[in-house]
Amino acid sequence: MELTSKQRAKLRAMANTIDPIFQVGKSGITNELTDQLSLALEARELIKITVLETAPLSAREAADALARPLRAEVVQCIGRKVVLYRESHTNKKIEI
Repeated sequence: MELTSKQRAKLRAMANTIDPIFQVGKSGITNELTDQLSLALEARELIKITVLETAPLSAREAADALARPLRAEVVQCIGRKVVLYRESHTNKKIEI
């Protein structure tokens, strides 16, 4: 799924009000983290992640590395915060 700039802007506005629910730390991106993020995306569709300074990847690198296996779109990457979106077909929460 490819988001339009208008859809991405709406999701960015929604992401401003949510807190990060996951952290990428010194272990980097693990299979356990990817599995948990997948479950969170199925339940919420839009999630925010913090990439800690101790992480082996930058926030942009982590966003790209997570988006591929999760089949998610990177909505925003500012500083150490990353916002991912994946439309849920079973538990629809967001209309864009």
